[in-house]
Amino acid sequence: MFAKERHMKILSLVAEKRSMTVQQLTDELSASESTVRRDLATLDSQGMLVKVYGGAIAKGMVFTSTDDTVRQRKGHHHEAKSRIARYAAALIEPKDFVYLDAGTTTEMMIDFITCKNAVFVTNGFSHARRLSERGFLTYILGGEIKIPTEAVVGEEAMASLAKYHFTKGFWGCNGISPNSGFSTPDIKEALVKQVSMAHTQQKFVLSDASKFSQISCVTFAAFSDATVITAGLESGAYRKFPNIVDVAS
Repeated sequence: MFAKERHMKILSLVAEKRSMTVQQLTDELSASESTVRRDLATLDSQGMLVKVYGGAIAKGMVFTSTDDTVRQRKGHHHEAKSRIARYAAALIEPKDFVYLDAGTTTEMMIDFITCKNAVFVTNGFSHARRLSERGFLTYILGGEIKIPTEAVVGEEAMASLAKYHFTKGFWGCNGISPNSGFSTPDIKEALVKQVSMAHTQQKFVLSDASKFSQISCVTFAAFSDATVITAGLESGAYRKFPNIVDVAS
């Protein structure tokens, strides 16, 4: 196993378990104790984990269990979200059949979409209104209304998704980590995200840098399932992943 592969594996294990001993890592990696100790020293110097006596602990992992309201989130990281939204909107091409997930960054995309003959499906009721006002052919899922995120969720929404096959889709999330994937606090919203992703060819998760190294209650997709569009990502470890696009770099 190459050093880069070992480093990614170590970070994944430490993120999952919160702490790992040197012996546990040597068993998992089939590597020597001296190799693991060197790897931990390297990752500690890069700020990716914290090397402690006999092993390592996770650094910067944050757990979130509740959603902020849309009003609260609209004031967060506005410049980064605008860059992300502009880049994502430019990916929409003529005749695309697009799924647009509820969320503040996906809503910001609507201002930048110029491809008039794309068709949209969304579970965001504010998204549906704004897309329609701009003249786009738009469908909204039926189901239960979740006020904090202004999303349509529930079994009826998932049943509606079963008949669709999207060319591109854009999602928000509350947490991103290589081990725990993309996560969100609410099971109903997570299931709608999961089903819509399963019916989409090209998948994009839009996230400002604050969502990285966070874990929320429910994982709706693996880290490798989608391309992540972000802005101003400081973590060198995440920059190494091929599915990360930093539009500010």
